[in-house]
Amino acid sequence: MTRRLSWALLAVLVLAQICYPLTTGATRAGLTVATVVLGWLLSVGHALLSRGLRVAAALVAVATGGGFAIEAIGVATGVPFGSYDYSGELGPKLAGVPLIIPLAWTWMAWPAWLAAVRLTGGGATTADGSRSTAGGGPTLGRWVGRIALATVGLAAWDLFLDPQMVAEGYWVWRDATPALPGLAGIPVSNYLGWLLFAVLMMSALRPLAGPAAEHTDRRDHPMFALYLWTYFSSILAHAVFLDLPASALWGAAGMSVTAVPLAVTVLRAQRGRHLRPEAHQPHRPGVDATR
Repeated sequence: MTRRLSWALLAVLVLAQICYPLTTGATRAGLTVATVVLGWLLSVGHALLSRGLRVAAALVAVATGGGFAIEAIGVATGVPFGSYDYSGELGPKLAGVPLIIPLAWTWMAWPAWLAAVRLTGGGATTADGSRSTAGGGPTLGRWVGRIALATVGLAAWDLFLDPQMVAEGYWVWRDATPALPGLAGIPVSNYLGWLLFAVLMMSALRPLAGPAAEHTDRRDHPMFALYLWTYFSSILAHAVFLDLPASALWGAAGMSVTAVPLAVTVLRAQRGRHLRPEAHQPHRPGVDATR
C-alpha cells in the first residue's frame, strides 16, 4: 500500500510540474502552491506509512516546524539568509512567511535524507536479497558522511529553487550582493543560510525519528524517484523552458553530489535484481547448459 500510494502521489506531482512551464500568472502561482502541498503530502505520508507516527512527527517537527521558525526569523531579522520579503502570490502568510514555504522544506528534506542513508550503507542488500547488516549502527565517519550528503542534497536544491521563484516575483532580496556568477538578485548569504539550517535539520532528524530512519528498503523507491526526478527535470526546465541557464548549471553541479551517486546506486541495484534469478538458477545434473 505504501509504495502504491506514494507512486500515485508522485505521478500527480510530476504532472503538475510538467504543466508549470506551460502556464503563467495566477495559474502558475496556484500550480506552485498545489505542487508544494502535494510534495509535503507525499513525503510526510510516505514517512508515516513506511515507518510510523514517530518518524512522521519528527519530520514535521524538524522540517515543517523548524522551517517555519527559521523563515520567520529570516523575514524579521535578515538572519541567516539575508534581507528579503515575500510577495502575496503564494497564499496566506503567518509572521510574514507564506504557509507553503515550510512545506517545501519538508517535501525535499525526506527524500534527501533517505538518499543519504542509502548511499552510506543504510539500504544495502546481499546477493540473495536479504538486508545487509552493514548499515546498522553507523560509525562516526558514516554518520558525518550521512549528515553531509543529506545537507548538500537538500541545500543544493535552492540553486534551482531560488532563481526560479525570484524570476517569478514570489520573493525579492533587499540586498543581493555578493551573488554567484549568473545568479544576480540572490545573495550568497542565502545559500549559506540554507546550508546552516539544513545541517541542523538533518542532525536533529535521526535522534528524534529513532532507528527506523537509519535504513532504507524497496518501500523507499518512490522517494528516490522523487529526488532524481527533481534533479533531472530541474536541469531540463531551467535550461530549456524557463530561460535560466545559469541556475541550470549551478543546480546541476550542486545536487550532483547526492543525485549522481544515488542514480548509479539505484541503477546497479536494478541491474542486479534483473540478473539475480539467472545467476542463482540451480544446476540440474544431466542437463546440457548449452541448449
